[in-house]
Amino acid sequence: MNDARPLAWLFDIDGTLLLTEGAAREAFAAAARETLDLAVEDDLKDVSFAGRIEPMILADILAKHGRSFSEAEEAHFWNIVFQNMRRLLHPGRGHLLPGVLPLLDALAAEPRWVIGLLTGNMTEMARIKLDRFGIWERFAFGGFGEQAVSRNELARALVARVGREYGIPPAACIVVGDTEHDIECARFAGARVVAVATGSYRRDQLAAGEPDLLLDDLRDARGLMRWARGLAEPSTKPA
Repeated sequence: MNDARPLAWLFDIDGTLLLTEGAAREAFAAAARETLDLAVEDDLKDVSFAGRIEPMILADILAKHGRSFSEAEEAHFWNIVFQNMRRLLHPGRGHLLPGVLPLLDALAAEPRWVIGLLTGNMTEMARIKLDRFGIWERFAFGGFGEQAVSRNELARALVARVGREYGIPPAACIVVGDTEHDIECARFAGARVVAVATGSYRRDQLAAGEPDLLLDDLRDARGLMRWARGLAEPSTKPA
């Protein structure tokens, strides 16, 4: 493997690495109740969270209630979300998904591979979740929800950054996610994609997006590594 091409792994968080058992939605709902001074409590069950960047989730909440925020009000909203998330994601709630730790160990053992995050979570929200399960430091870099106007643009910007900083081309970037949005943004950025059916999307729904690899979960680290090493093999074609 000395001549193997480097690869960049770009992981989604919710439904891919871990589940918070509804803590994030509750944190948003509590922040909306406080900052919008709602007369009736809104559990946000009708607002889509899966695979979306969090600023878009906030935009949906504001549109639903016919409201808008100033820059200062928005910053206050996010601070309340983060405070609530730290409280709600307590020990005993949420869990890492099967196979995550062994897979991260296996990827980290490959000297020419880099591991990052590609998530709709705001940076602080991602930190809260991953710190809760002790894996924040496993990721060398990340693309986060506040850094782009859409998940597609976020993916493209992050893949471009990987090219600048690590010299890794888009086709050697691998997005790992659990929704159709992960598949779409990977294609938009020119990256490959591994879809894993551990979130809210069924295997057949993910298959419709034609990911490069489709898994039930991340427990088959050996199979995933074999597939990845095939991508990383030096080309035998003439330049």
